[in-house]
Amino acid sequence: MARLRCVLRELRIQGLGVIDDALLELSPGLNVVTGETGAGKTMVVQGLGLLLGGRSDAGLVRGGVDKAYVEGIVDLPADHPAIARAQEAGADVDDELILARTVSGQGRSRAHIGGRSAPVGVLSELGEMLVAVHGQADQWRLQRPEQHRVMLDDFGGQPVTRALGAYRELHTTWQRLRDELEELVSRARDRAQRLDLLTAALEDIERVDPVPGEDVELAAESERLSNADALRDGAGTAHDALAGSEAVDDAPNVVALIARARQALGGSVDHDPSLAAFDSRLRELGVLASDVAGDLASYLADLEVDPARLEQVQLRRAELTALLRKYGESIDEVLVWSKAAAAEAAELAGTDDRIETLRAALTEVEPRLDKAAADLTKARSKAAGKLERAVTAELAHLAMGSARLTVTVTTDPQRRGPHGADDVEILLAANAGSAPRSVAKAASGGELSRVMLALEVVTAGGSVPTFVFDEVDAGVGGAAALDIGARLARLARGAQVIVVTHLAQVAAYADRQLVVRKSSDDHVTASDVTVVEGEERLAELARMLGGVSDSVSAREHAQELLDGALVP
Repeated sequence: MARLRCVLRELRIQGLGVIDDALLELSPGLNVVTGETGAGKTMVVQGLGLLLGGRSDAGLVRGGVDKAYVEGIVDLPADHPAIARAQEAGADVDDELILARTVSGQGRSRAHIGGRSAPVGVLSELGEMLVAVHGQADQWRLQRPEQHRVMLDDFGGQPVTRALGAYRELHTTWQRLRDELEELVSRARDRAQRLDLLTAALEDIERVDPVPGEDVELAAESERLSNADALRDGAGTAHDALAGSEAVDDAPNVVALIARARQALGGSVDHDPSLAAFDSRLRELGVLASDVAGDLASYLADLEVDPARLEQVQLRRAELTALLRKYGESIDEVLVWSKAAAAEAAELAGTDDRIETLRAALTEVEPRLDKAAADLTKARSKAAGKLERAVTAELAHLAMGSARLTVTVTTDPQRRGPHGADDVEILLAANAGSAPRSVAKAASGGELSRVMLALEVVTAGGSVPTFVFDEVDAGVGGAAALDIGARLARLARGAQVIVVTHLAQVAAYADRQLVVRKSSDDHVTASDVTVVEGEERLAELARMLGGVSDSVSAREHAQELLDGALVP
């Protein structure tokens, strides 16, 4: 038969209770763990609990050893969510995931995932993705109210899935609109204050009306006007040195001296060509000196000495400096800030319009969301009726013929939660005439395991690939035990199942039977686990039936059980 690729392949237990060192090689189908009372069958479930993040207890550590150690190897497909979670925790994961847990004699606990140390809480997260433990006190799926809804939705199939998908799509839109509206309304005062500040700043900048680069240009002009006299004196002196002064006719100057030098060479250049080159260079100097002198004359003519203009420049610079103190290091930065502030102010000014738009959108979405919630409630209610009937029928095969399961779907029209408007609760009337109560309170430990078995069989295993049942057959025997074995085998067609049992009628349906055996040397008692097949398995079933393994009648009965163990 087809098996899931996701299975717990091996479980090693060392130093836990009476178990010294045991290796459980598990089948992808139905695995049963058997053995004499006190041999340590429950330690297998305890070991699994530790491996899946359960609470550690120093009392579990075997006497004479430093620590208890549990390791599990899980085969997983590459797209399983447990792979992603393990990798987030830093684990090294290939095509298998190795989980490990140690508990010291002092109660200290350590967890490892994929060979890397990890918090125990991560083991718990992975455990909920990989294994559902249904022991006397481990019915977490029934003890958590939200899991009742999850089980019903899984059972509801496509009708519930479609209704839930349509609801969630609208709920996402509704939540986004609602969050934005609440945020806008709650921050209305902050926005108004911010808009006032921006408006005042923009008015301040608009009043000054700065021009790009104006601060740099005015700084240069102010420097020039403030030092106009010194500039005039310096430029005038330089001009007179180059071209002479009108006030002093005979004052020496560069242009006159160069002309005199050329005149001195004038009569000799014909006698020595080398002097002609000097004459050419002197002529160039004369032209250059004349040009510089002319430029200085123009500079002096344009040089402004205007106290009124200086005052205007200083006043303007004071206005610009006031802006620089508030909005930027330069006028260019001030103008960039102004543009951004104007855009923000426009957005803030349009908030009231956005609020009205959001309110209108919510008014349009909410009736559609409520309609989708009602459709989801209708689909869940229909699925709840089917689940009630199917599980109640299963319970009749699990020695709970008087029990009746009820699945209530309670709706609050005012609620718009992410999963709809419904509360789902699974109730159980354990006996005829008794009122339905929360299933976790209405059933004993063994009954609770059987209720979970019925739920898992009816929902075809759900999303968890491995199921563990501890003493699911407590208090039953005979034909009812055969029914329990058949139901476990049926569940194992789509999931891996591990069962701790003391009934041969259940064990006969196993794909693999593992026996916990206790041995003693008068000083130390220890248990290990072995796979039994063929004659060994027949002997173990005979022991479970009659207390002895070599009884002819017990072995014949065991063979009958094996021959009749057919999954319906």
